[in-house]
Amino acid sequence: MTNPQDLCAKTGFFTGLHSGMGIAAKAMVVVFVVFTALNVEFANGIYSAIRSWIEASLNWYYISAVTIMLFVCFYLMLSRFGKIRLGDDDSRPEFSNFSWFAMLFSAGVGIGLLFFGIAEPMFYFDNTQPWGYPNNPFADHAGITEMGVDRAVLAMRVTYFHWGFHGWAVYVMIGLCLAYFGFRKKLPLTLRSALYPVLGDKIYGPIGHAVDLLAVFGTVFGVATSLGLGVSQMATGLNFLMGIDPGVTTQIILIVIISIVATGSAVSGVGNGIRIISEWNIWLSVVLLAYFLFGGPAGWLMGFFVTTIGDYLWNVVPMGFRTFNAEGDSAWQGGWTIFYWGWWISWAPFVGMFIARISRGRTIREFMVGVMFVPTTIAFFWLCIFGGNAIHLELTADGGVGTAGIAQLVRDWNLPAALYGTIERMTDVNWLNMAMAALATFLLATWFITSSDSGTLVITTMLSMGSDNPPQKFRIVWGLGEGFVAAVLLMAGGLKALQTASIAAALPVSVIMLFMTYGLVKSLHEDPSAVSLPDEKFAPDGTRLGADLRT
Repeated sequence: MTNPQDLCAKTGFFTGLHSGMGIAAKAMVVVFVVFTALNVEFANGIYSAIRSWIEASLNWYYISAVTIMLFVCFYLMLSRFGKIRLGDDDSRPEFSNFSWFAMLFSAGVGIGLLFFGIAEPMFYFDNTQPWGYPNNPFADHAGITEMGVDRAVLAMRVTYFHWGFHGWAVYVMIGLCLAYFGFRKKLPLTLRSALYPVLGDKIYGPIGHAVDLLAVFGTVFGVATSLGLGVSQMATGLNFLMGIDPGVTTQIILIVIISIVATGSAVSGVGNGIRIISEWNIWLSVVLLAYFLFGGPAGWLMGFFVTTIGDYLWNVVPMGFRTFNAEGDSAWQGGWTIFYWGWWISWAPFVGMFIARISRGRTIREFMVGVMFVPTTIAFFWLCIFGGNAIHLELTADGGVGTAGIAQLVRDWNLPAALYGTIERMTDVNWLNMAMAALATFLLATWFITSSDSGTLVITTMLSMGSDNPPQKFRIVWGLGEGFVAAVLLMAGGLKALQTASIAAALPVSVIMLFMTYGLVKSLHEDPSAVSLPDEKFAPDGTRLGADLRT
């Protein structure tokens, strides 16, 4: 079997990296950024046309692909394969459960929940159709068109659907594939390794290079677009707090600061900067969450949480198979559900790789239960408390339902302001509202730092053919490079085009993911450690067997 580290340069600038991959990755990023920045409208037209075709013609494919991965997840979780350890049988987890959960949540959904946690439930609760298609076709088809509690429950059902089991199944499958083949089968911790059962040693050739470069593309531009979204909301927060102009100059300054801090965290490694910042994120998020819970109608919110979780669990399976054909409903599904499935898929190589990296030594069942249920439960509670507060404010507004002003911010597509608009209206204690707005702005920065430093580590790991400790100078190059990409495209007005391109790139990634899923199931059925143990210490394929080998 090929030793992947033999493919890395031993001397020169690219020492420790695959030189061809390193050059190709940088060239790919530069060409894409230059092409987009020089003619934003033309580039956006191309990317939008591709995305529109995908959303209109392949909605059935995206829905089927994500649903398949969800069912495979539950099958593996409950099967005999659940006892297999991601590593040697005597290996044990590197991180405590709390650190593990903190990093899972930080890399997976942290900043997205702050950006969409209020805006998305409010959009589905609204019934004004500002974009020309239904705000919530599930509610409309059920005959619940008035903005009341019943429509609020349906709004949370759709929100949970987009942030719940289906999306996390994508992360789980990629992460499990990478962890199993990387730690159990001793292949490099790169996306190509999960295709070994299909391609064999061809993964070390052009096909494998193309797969990893596609993952680098998704990671760089996914992080860059999220940074663009994040700094727009941070700038809105600074404007709310101190009256600072939230324009491009402020956003560029924020990108520079965040990129420097995130790069420093990536250089320090997983066990230091990334872990510590992730843990602090959790504690600070608990403070903000407590403010939203106890500063709002706590009893109503807890009852709302129980009701909406039950509603989601009862309806999640049929929702996962639902395709809309009517013109308006189809436009909604393309703009929301298919957009989300594409976004989850485009982020999957990055998040899956990071999840795998921090999960060595756990069993498959432990991995799948932890990754599938813990972040989703936290996300559901967060979405309900944040979104529920905004909905309750609209339900009880003095001028009548829908007149509190938060729904109007969302109708105007001023999504960054929805969070601060809700905080401002929650209590009459001005200093407390200001303190929580400041905390939310700080969390936007730290949540993004953990996403960015994780992304930097993933990129350099793939380019170094799966090294546990990729060269630090390249962590600096790629960490600052992600910020540079975001800054250039922000100044050129091309972040929307970049986001559209990232979603379009999810199509080939989804095909790779289905092959990876097949390869994992095939390899697990052939894994000798999934059946009675033979007398030999090592199986013919190199898998180490037997708990009695612990030292």
